[in-house]
Amino acid sequence: MIKILANDGISNSGINILEKNGYFVSCNHIKQSALIENINKEKYNVLLVRSATKVRKELIDACPKIKIIGRGGVGMDNIDVDYAISKGIKVINTPSASSNSVAELVFAHLFSMVRYLYDSNRQMPLTGDSEFKDLKKNYAKGIELSGKTLGIIGFGRIGQEVAKKAIGLGMKVLAHDKFIKEANIKIDFFNGDNISFKVNTQDIKTVLSKSNFITLHLPKIGEKAIIGAEEIGLMKTGAGIINTSRGGIIDETALMFALDKQKLAYAGLDVYDNEPNPSIHLCMHNAISLTPHIGAATLEAQERIGAELATQIIKHFNNNG
Repeated sequence: MIKILANDGISNSGINILEKNGYFVSCNHIKQSALIENINKEKYNVLLVRSATKVRKELIDACPKIKIIGRGGVGMDNIDVDYAISKGIKVINTPSASSNSVAELVFAHLFSMVRYLYDSNRQMPLTGDSEFKDLKKNYAKGIELSGKTLGIIGFGRIGQEVAKKAIGLGMKVLAHDKFIKEANIKIDFFNGDNISFKVNTQDIKTVLSKSNFITLHLPKIGEKAIIGAEEIGLMKTGAGIINTSRGGIIDETALMFALDKQKLAYAGLDVYDNEPNPSIHLCMHNAISLTPHIGAATLEAQERIGAELATQIIKHFNNNG
C-alpha cells in the first residue's frame, strides 16, 4: 500500500480520491525536528506539504522510501526541488488551483486601501461611538479603482487572473514578465458569453512609473529584493503596492520609509520577510492593509489543491507500477 503523509494537511476531496484508490493518508502534523524519524518509522512513500514544512537535502537523503514530494500551492522555495529530482524523486505542485483565490485577495487589499478600510476597521471599535463625525471626515477622501492603472509584475497564471478582474472593474492593465511577451486574457460571463483581450508585457520601469497600483506575482530569487528603494522611487507619488506572492520581494524597510515620507500612500501585504514572525513595526504601520499569508486559503482553493495533488499522485504510481 502507498502511504502518504500530508504534513500540512490536505482537503477532504483529496483524501477521498486517494482512499478510494487504495492509498493510506495521514494528516497528522509532525514537527520538523521529528519528521525524518517519523517518515522512516511509518515508511511513507509520499510527503505533501504547504509552506510550513521544509523539505531540504538532509531529509531527502535520509528518507529513501519517499517517491513523491508534493507542494499544495505554487511556490516551492521550501523544497530543494532540483536535488530531489536528481535523486529520482517526483516533485509536484498545484500551480493553477489557487490562482483565483489569490487574485481575489489582491482586490480585497485594493479596496481596503483606496477606501481606508485597513485603518477604519482599527479605529471604529476604539472611537466610533464618540468620534464618528471625525472618522467620517478622515475617510472621506477615498478613490475609485475604475479608470486607474494596475501594474502587474509577474504575468503567469495568477497575474493573468488578476488582470481579468481588473479589466472587469474598468481598470487599465500594464504587465511585466521576463518570460512572457504577450497573453490572451479571456473573461467568461455568467450567461456563457466571453471576451478576450491581448495584453503585451512591457519593461518593469514603464510598469512602475505609469501605474497607480502595483501588484507582485513572481517567485523570490536570491536574497535581493525585487522592489527596493530604487524601484519605489520610479513609482508615482501616492501610489500603492500589494504583495501576495512571497516575503522578501519587497524591501520592507524601504517600503515603510516610502510610506512615512508619503511617497507611497498605502500598501497591502499578505507575505513577510520573517514569517511566521513578521516585523512588529510593519504590523503596526497605519498605512498597510495586512493579512497573515492567506492567499490560497479559501475552501474552494483547498478543495481544488487536494484533488489536483491526489490526481497527480495516482497518475504517477499507475504509470510507474
